[in-house]
Amino acid sequence: MLRIAVQAKGRLHEETMELLKEAGIKLNNAKRTLLVPAKGFPIEVLFLRDDDIPQSVASGAADIGIVGENEFCEKQQNADIIKRLGFSKCRISLAIPKDIDYKGAEWFNGKTIATSYPVILKDFLKKNNISAQLHEISGSVEIAPGIGLADAIFDIVSSGSTLISNHLKEVEVVMQSEAILIANPKLTAEKKAILDELIFRMDAVRMAENKKYILLNAPNNKVAEICALLPGMKSPSVMPLIEEGWSSMHSVIEEKHFWEIIGKLKNLGAEGILVIPIEKMIV
Repeated sequence: MLRIAVQAKGRLHEETMELLKEAGIKLNNAKRTLLVPAKGFPIEVLFLRDDDIPQSVASGAADIGIVGENEFCEKQQNADIIKRLGFSKCRISLAIPKDIDYKGAEWFNGKTIATSYPVILKDFLKKNNISAQLHEISGSVEIAPGIGLADAIFDIVSSGSTLISNHLKEVEVVMQSEAILIANPKLTAEKKAILDELIFRMDAVRMAENKKYILLNAPNNKVAEICALLPGMKSPSVMPLIEEGWSSMHSVIEEKHFWEIIGKLKNLGAEGILVIPIEKMIV
């Protein structure tokens, strides 16, 4: 049995649980408890605070975990990064009151910075030869300048709306962060085999994201030109239709490119164009 630690609540929790669901990990209990076994797959899910996940994996309380890269870097625990998952993206940035004329990182010399990420911030300050005082806060960091607790903040930024509402502006992006899959360095061969199967399933889910399966009918004398527009995974499938001079073409495309090429397909004589969602993709 493989134990995976995941965030108990929040955006990362929601996206993690959706990924596990799409990977066929179905939990036994409708009502969530601290530790929940899955149906049909040898894994159990341990729900923790996000900042407890790195230590739980490093200590062996959990075998693997899905956590924000920012928390992993901050906690500096002995665990291996197995895979970057591409969701829950954010950045860790320095922000100051919006009416300040900012000239560069040297502005922070002699200032007080409120943060929940002192380890990452200290590393940044050291690399940039900046001497500043840190004020560690566990939550609501963004209010610190407004109440006179600090001159600036160092915190997670996603959309930036929280900064705007607190009359702050982002001036230095220190690191980019996303969800990562981490593992205890001492997994047994049996647990590594389960992890490999889980990664295979995750890859199949992630590969299918933002991709569509496209089917269309095309005149044979335009097949080569249409193939150039629809490269697919290797190349499109082309099958003859009963109607002479026509073929059916099947391919995979990025959804964001569809509207760019639909007019070109129609100009080349494509008809009966169907676009279908893809749930899983094995390469």
